[in-house]
Amino acid sequence: MRILIVEDEPKTAAYLRQGLSEHGFVVDVADQGEDGLHLAQTGDYDLIVLDVMLPERDGWSVLTALRRSGKRTPVLFLTARDAIHDRVKAWNWGRTTTWSNPSRFSELLARVRSLLRRSLTPHPDIVRIADLEVDILRFKALRQGKRLDLTPKEFALLSLLAQHTGEVLSRTLIAEQVWT
Repeated sequence: MRILIVEDEPKTAAYLRQGLSEHGFVVDVADQGEDGLHLAQTGDYDLIVLDVMLPERDGWSVLTALRRSGKRTPVLFLTARDAIHDRVKAWNWGRTTTWSNPSRFSELLARVRSLLRRSLTPHPDIVRIADLEVDILRFKALRQGKRLDLTPKEFALLSLLAQHTGEVLSRTLIAEQVWT
């Protein structure tokens, strides 16, 4: 599987490249947002590891351009900020997650594998279950046509459960997806 890393810090990029390569991934690295966007649009990647704080063109801007071009490659955001706002923003993009602790490579590897597994089974942007409609990308939920007023965590939990209707989800998976 091919992974693109877009990271401007050389030590972090080298650390990630080496670790992912040792686990069997083919890894390309770009050190600027514009270069990363070009590679992501022209290459065939299974996952993009994208730094949020890049010079000139930040990670959010790269992801926006990538999604507008029609690419739906899963994204793992690297961020020094661990605010709920950043995690919710990533969640709203669909098939993204954040990671803020570069000292724990095993956690990064688990998130990479989780995103890759989820990308093999596509999820729709809107999930309908009986009279419930959950719009994953627009961060809204309707019940009998009326909008539900949900907190970000409530929406994240509802989205996760709606996307896995009929499945039993582990406490760990729920905590990873909703509370991390």
